[in-house]
Formats: sequence, C-alpha cells, structure tokens
Amino acid sequence: VQAVESGGGLVQPGGSRTLSCQVSGSTLDYYSVGWFRQAPGKEREGVSCISSSDDSTYYTDSVKGRFTISKDDAKNTVYLQMNNLKPEDPTVYLCAVLYGSLCLDPQLPSDYSAWGQGTQVTVSS
Repeated sequence: VQAVESGGGLVQPGGSRTLSCQVSGSTLDYYSVGWFRQAPGKEREGVSCISSSDDSTYYTDSVKGRFTISKDDAKNTVYLQMNNLKPEDPTVYLCAVLYGSLCLDPQLPSDYSAWGQGTQVTVSS
C-alpha cells in the first residue's frame, strides 16, 4: 500500500487549498486515512482522519471548523479541504493509512503506515 500527496503550494493568509491523498495497492474499504502536518523542527501532528467503515471523521482542535476531510472511494483518494489558512499552520502535510475500520483518538503517527513524501503548503502574503 502506498499513499501519495498532492496539491500543496503558496496560499495567502485566509485563503484555501485542497490537498489530495491517492492510495494505491488496496482500496479504502480496508484502510482509514489520516492527514498529518509537520513544521520544521517540530513533531508530526495529527490533523484529521476519515474512517473506512462509516466515513466518520476526526479533527484536531486547531483545525475544527476550518478543515474538511472527505474521500472518493471510486478514485481511492482522500481530500483535505483547508479554509482560512493561517501563517502559523505548519508547512508540510502528509497522509498515511491506518489498517482498521475506525480512526483513533488521539491520532498518533505511530499507528499509521505507508507514508507519502508530503506536500508543502506555505501560507504567506
């Protein structure tokens, strides 16, 4: 199983961006998918997750109301719609898969596998 992110770029403060996570090697029927982010010199932080079984979602507190996770099973792709981006939002976003039907709380990187290389989101005017 492999996950590949895309969609990063330069965004102005308050702007929006949609990231994509393409999963190959299996279907989303068997894997929940999580988005993480990591700023330079900081630990990787769980951002959001969508469950394989019932499409239930998890968001970390700092993005609630701003970010929306969704998926397209036919395309084996999970999306992260990010609105009202702030300069303090960390820059590299990564996705990974969680074998299992439900997302876990808290969202820990150690529970996930098949990490992508990440896509950089820069918030700057």
